[in-house]
Amino acid sequence: MTRRNKIIYWVPTAFLSFGMMGSGIAQMLHVKAMDELINHVGYPLYFIYIIGVWKIIGVIAILIPKYPLIKEWAYAGFFFLMTGALISHLAIGDSGIAVFVPLLQTIFIILSWNFRPANRKLILKN
Repeated sequence: MTRRNKIIYWVPTAFLSFGMMGSGIAQMLHVKAMDELINHVGYPLYFIYIIGVWKIIGVIAILIPKYPLIKEWAYAGFFFLMTGALISHLAIGDSGIAVFVPLLQTIFIILSWNFRPANRKLILKN
């Protein structure tokens, strides 16, 4: 892997991991801002416990070495979560940061997934 590709992998992966871990912890602790955000979008509050746990597990899965199948599931889960958040905010007419953050996280997910090292990729055998 070239130095350029390592940088392109690790920078978005770091931002993705930091954002997901931070919001996952905030969701599990029911931080007031997270509760208000979930209420604003129209989802039940118990939903953030589920999402918070999944985010933390997903970050661990992406950062630990090996286990490429689990990484694929984590990336897919993050992608569905962030595109779902983006669509939810757009559907209720939100704009600005409410749309920008999930869009940016989706870009980080795609970059991290695409530029991950070969030893972190799932290799399908025939």
